[in-house]
Amino acid sequence: MMSVSDVFKKSFLDGFSTYDIGTSAAIAVMLTAGLLSLYLFVVYRVVTRKTFYSKTFNISLAGITLITAALILTIQSSIVVSLGMVGALSIVRFRTAIKDPMDLMFLFWSITVGIICGVGLAKIAVILSVALTLAVLVLDRLPVAKAPQILVVNASDLSAEDTVMEIVKKHARSSSVKSRNMTASSLDLVVELRTDAGSELLRELMAAGPVISASLLRHDGEVTF
Repeated sequence: MMSVSDVFKKSFLDGFSTYDIGTSAAIAVMLTAGLLSLYLFVVYRVVTRKTFYSKTFNISLAGITLITAALILTIQSSIVVSLGMVGALSIVRFRTAIKDPMDLMFLFWSITVGIICGVGLAKIAVILSVALTLAVLVLDRLPVAKAPQILVVNASDLSAEDTVMEIVKKHARSSSVKSRNMTASSLDLVVELRTDAGSELLRELMAAGPVISASLLRHDGEVTF
């Protein structure tokens, strides 16, 4: 009859037994993870704005999915190996700055898909990927308020502000002077405005006598209602 200590030792040793994962099963898992990583690559390329898009980061997302799937397969094969990997990975430090909050979501997405594929639940990984794609596309299409434009005017007359603002109010729904910079012989104005007639506004400003140059700037930022 086995004592309590013997039972404990046996269960403890059994916990370190290895689980042999077949080659066909491992290949199936890696193929599934590879297909989903390719899908993730395409979605990231389509959704991400050109200003923040990084091809190297996109490639790394696909690679992370495959690496994570292989890591989970290895961890399942042996507890000893899994403990060694935990110790090895704990000393790794990643210091790459995330430029866009959306990149953080894609990073966790790739890791999660790798984990799910690694444990053999490919259906959940597919459902997750489709659901996240639909959520991102729908939320990205929700209307947001347009950011105001910035008008920069350089004039040779220090009293040209009244002339400039009169023209601006004629073409803009709203306007506000944000900056005035004067020298001995010139005036620089920065005006925040909202207009759909930017070309007409610039042409009329340039036709005004004291205006030397005029620039209308629009950025891709977003504002809330």
